[in-house]
Amino acid sequence: MEGSEFDEAEFFRAIAASGARALLIGRRALVALGLPVLTADYDFWIHVDDAAAFNAAAEPFGLVPTRTPDEARARGRYVLENDERVDVLVARTVPTVDGVTVSFEDVWSRRRVQPLGADVQVALPSLNDLILTKRFGGRPRDLEDIRLIEALRAEEA
Repeated sequence: MEGSEFDEAEFFRAIAASGARALLIGRRALVALGLPVLTADYDFWIHVDDAAAFNAAAEPFGLVPTRTPDEARARGRYVLENDERVDVLVARTVPTVDGVTVSFEDVWSRRRVQPLGADVQVALPSLNDLILTKRFGGRPRDLEDIRLIEALRAEEA
């Protein structure tokens, strides 16, 4: 694996410009919202038809997909990696640990565009939908993240 000079702002610009329907999820979404969490990777949920466009946007950053778009659709996920890691969920629907089916189309229709700086923005799920995505895994840290999102939601109300 070869190291790269990764520029997060440029990465987000490239994704936005690619036309790929891509939602930043996971802890990096919480960071984008200004919440005090640490993470070492990126997590995206993309539309099942947009893997090739998403991969093309990531390619200039030295990020190499572990699966072809067809393989990714069949498996529901893949990774883009180099010295950075991007976990990519490619599924029309995903169940939560308590059996709620979450649809990409529904979450995409309610997305919020989060500004991150000069001419940089990223698509995030709404706060309610971000909570649902944190219920995909049900890990202890996801429960803490949900608590933080709920506090932010209460502040915004």
